[in-house]
Amino acid sequence: MTADPRTDVGSPTSDTSADPAGTLSPGTQRTVLFGMVAFVFLGAFEALAVATAMPTVAVELDGLTLYTLAFAASLASSVVGMVASGRWSDRAGPTTPLWTGIGLFLAGLLVAGLAQDMLVLVAGRVLQGVGTGLYIVALYVLVARVFPVDRRPKVFAAFAAAWVIPSIVGPAIAGLVVEHVGWRWVFLAVPVLAVPALILMRPGMRAARGSGPDDAATAAPDDLSSPIEDAPPYGTVDAESPLDRTARQASLTWAVVAAVGIGALNYAGQLRGLGLVALLVASLAAVALAVPRLLPPGTTRAARGLPSVIAIRGLVAAAFTGAEVLLPLLLSHERGLAPSLAGAVLTFGAVGWSTGSWLRGRATWGLAHAGYVRLGGALVALGVAGAALLAWTAVPPVVGMVAWTLAGLGMGMTHPTLSVLTLELSPVAEQGANSSALQVSDAVAAATALAVTGSLLWALHPTLGLASYVVCFGVTVLLAAGVALLAPRTRPTLTR
Repeated sequence: MTADPRTDVGSPTSDTSADPAGTLSPGTQRTVLFGMVAFVFLGAFEALAVATAMPTVAVELDGLTLYTLAFAASLASSVVGMVASGRWSDRAGPTTPLWTGIGLFLAGLLVAGLAQDMLVLVAGRVLQGVGTGLYIVALYVLVARVFPVDRRPKVFAAFAAAWVIPSIVGPAIAGLVVEHVGWRWVFLAVPVLAVPALILMRPGMRAARGSGPDDAATAAPDDLSSPIEDAPPYGTVDAESPLDRTARQASLTWAVVAAVGIGALNYAGQLRGLGLVALLVASLAAVALAVPRLLPPGTTRAARGLPSVIAIRGLVAAAFTGAEVLLPLLLSHERGLAPSLAGAVLTFGAVGWSTGSWLRGRATWGLAHAGYVRLGGALVALGVAGAALLAWTAVPPVVGMVAWTLAGLGMGMTHPTLSVLTLELSPVAEQGANSSALQVSDAVAAATALAVTGSLLWALHPTLGLASYVVCFGVTVLLAAGVALLAPRTRPTLTR
């Protein structure tokens, strides 16, 4: 999964002295907001619809062995977009990266929707990922440029609300489209519907060109990249020091290396013999070299405090996404359910996620943050283990629906807690960078988990059959259990 504002809506605070909102009337602000929400809605629908449609796509394009790569490619390439968009938005304003990201996202949808083989579809997914990373960061910078400080919480809440309807009805609608119209329209319909949303957003983009960055360093939602880091006024490119320029270029280079390494790791499962060994070693080396440079020091060893928070975000994303991608494939391809019914399981997970987030925001159970993280990790592990029972054909699909609701509930508990911890453990000047690292950890870990589960599935399936899914779910259960075990390390110091 890429940027997901379902749960972590921040409470932006900043001095209104630099507020750019005077450039747009309240009526125009409402129009721009409607366009933004409409585009977020379409992005949410596309993300959930593709998960439902992909088993059918992979079968029709004779590319089942590339099934998980189709998801991992989008996740891994989104990291490149996120890293590039942050500094680009700081230096040139959000309009150009926003248009570029939307253009790449829509182009990727067209490539995927018109693909005649699975590799072309994967290429389309790469374009989608880069575009998503670019536009989601720039979109939140645009909020800081267009809306007054006191309206931003409502804007972010509207973004989160835009996920609700797609989460509930998106998988079922996508399944019906696949069954009665054709899977290609799951991809091709979004560019057509995006045009009105883009027209509504244009006044905000024009206003952003004339407004300089303000001090909205915490304006982005907690779990999304916040690229507004003491940026110079737009157009003052010379304000960037050589050291900053080198750091920016290095970050982008390492993001590309990580994305290529993760993509190669996913593809390695297609090979055998020396080719497999060579690509596996090279891709693992690339990932091991690049990923630590995109995250705070100590993240890869789950050092106490903030590094553990970032690491746990990656673990829980890997556990949930690694299982979520396999569920529609198991139900549709292996057990013969119609796409609309197979996608219904994802709906239950989305409802559980929203419920967990709602409960976490209102819980008065007396638990510390680490307690909620532990509870969330345990629920994800329990939910994934329950979903694994679907590998036995005697187990009715309703068992998977209940189990996946529990997994979603755990995600809803964990995500906002980790976001709050990130802000609490970060100096104000580093909140944006660390929030970005949280999202990078999410995408990188999820894509890597898909590489592992995908390779295991296609290596074991010829001999184990449905039991190969149990092995893959077992890996993700262990990842979720790791979340529960590492939860106490989110405290910066031991309490006695």
